[in-house]
Amino acid sequence: MPTILYINGWRFFFYMNEGNEPPHIHCIKADCDAKYWLDTVSFDIIAAYEYNVSPADRKAVRRIIFTHFDYIAEKWMEFQRNGRE
Repeated sequence: MPTILYINGWRFFFYMNEGNEPPHIHCIKADCDAKYWLDTVSFDIIAAYEYNVSPADRKAVRRIIFTHFDYIAEKWMEFQRNGRE
């Protein structure tokens, strides 16, 4: 599970072998755990789940994802392509 970003205590990463799920990113910080779907067509994110994520943390993590949206989407595609070779 490669870490692609580490910002303000948040670690952003992917898991291997998640089937045919659409683009997404996992995020953890302390006891917070979240997963966000990336809608690359409309440049949006949708929470798959957010455990122990406060409203302030939710806002912070979403800002990080939007700031690095293209990079995350690119790395996700790269990761999926390399994992299937």
